[in-house]
Amino acid sequence: MRIGVITFPGSLDDVDAARAVRLAGAEPVSLWHGDHDLKDVDAVVLPGGFSYGDYLRAGAIAARSPLMADVVAAAHGGLPVLGICNGFQVLCEAGLLPGALTRNSHLHFRNRDQGLLVERADTAWTTSFTQGQRIVVPVKNGEGRYVAAPADLDRLEGEGRVVVRYVGGNPNGSSRDIAGVTSADGRVVGLMPHPEHAVESLTGPSTDGLGFFTSVLTALVAA
Repeated sequence: MRIGVITFPGSLDDVDAARAVRLAGAEPVSLWHGDHDLKDVDAVVLPGGFSYGDYLRAGAIAARSPLMADVVAAAHGGLPVLGICNGFQVLCEAGLLPGALTRNSHLHFRNRDQGLLVERADTAWTTSFTQGQRIVVPVKNGEGRYVAAPADLDRLEGEGRVVVRYVGGNPNGSSRDIAGVTSADGRVVGLMPHPEHAVESLTGPSTDGLGFFTSVLTALVAA
């Protein structure tokens, strides 16, 4: 399986994401934001960082890069897409996921190991988990507060589109402790925590993050 990892100007975690893809057993494929070529990959990861320096709004400029037009079209056709932190912000700005990410409610950058509750274990990126499982994955963000209109939050909850939720403390003031959401078809997932930093016991607080990357391989084989 070939998993594309997009690099935008200001991406920080593209190398880490590629390493996580490799550890999961897939071939990472480098994708450049300015191209119009997805290189026939089977899935795409948008990594964390500060694309375009987070000018305007975090992820707003990256969402309008040439390659994102191809990602949006492919996602509507069923391509699995995972957005991590800045990648989550890009997916919201591109309209692939609902809601928005704003400045943390306490206005401070937050960097810590974070407990998460898996709410959905049947998306393309979460089948390696079980519903209700608790995992630990790092967070590091200054604009990670997930917000949406109350009616939209009710709709997301009603449709079961909250993928992971913060437990043991909400690091950024996200509405209803939401840490990640999915598209209606479960193929596109965005989350603020960084699973690519929890794939090896030597460097991460756990290896829980690897499950996001192995899940998509299972989904692709089953498709």
